[in-house]
Amino acid sequence: MIDLYYWTTPNGHKITLFLEEAGLPYRIVPVNIGKGEQFEPDFLKIAPNNRIPAIVDHAPADNGPPLSVFESGAILLYLADKTGKYIAQDLRGRNETLQWLFWQMGGLGPMAGQNHHFVQYAPEPIPYAMERYVKETARLYGVLNKHLADGREYISGEYSIADMASYPWITPHERQQQDLNDFPHLARWFERIQARPATGRAYALADAINTAPVVDDEARKILFGQDASTVH
Repeated sequence: MIDLYYWTTPNGHKITLFLEEAGLPYRIVPVNIGKGEQFEPDFLKIAPNNRIPAIVDHAPADNGPPLSVFESGAILLYLADKTGKYIAQDLRGRNETLQWLFWQMGGLGPMAGQNHHFVQYAPEPIPYAMERYVKETARLYGVLNKHLADGREYISGEYSIADMASYPWITPHERQQQDLNDFPHLARWFERIQARPATGRAYALADAINTAPVVDDEARKILFGQDASTVH
């Protein structure tokens, strides 16, 4: 059994996508980040960066005590290695998947996240920041669109953790001021993943858990008001 510490963010969706695809038994432990539950001491023992998602695997491969993992990319890789699924087993295929996983972790996620912040949540509009991150999001969409232009169905050939990492960050494309019609190969890939039954189950679960996805003023203070003093 795997405990998934989760909230309904793109990074949270990555892990439910994997668990639903793989059919692993898991239990969701909601961590409402808008209410500050990510700062609870018990959660910080598992996720010292006070971010979701995190997991606790109660049946790790070494037969040792429960193993905790934080950071969404690390969790995806851990689960792929645990199950032998959604990552190629040959040297070249595995490395292609890992390159695109790291591309998402270091590029698409952070840049789209800043796009979300300055376009949706900043207390006052900052045109330079908005333009900077909307354009960089578009550039990254273009990189993936070009990669998919050879007709491949998924990022590294077969469906993999690279796709699971990237898809949730493309889902809010309208909020990111991106038009998928400008990226036809990416749009084809997006529609293919959207149609997977496990994707539908993962997102239906999110709707059931977070029934009021609104960032109010109090949540803004919690989500965007952190500095070194909050690490304790």
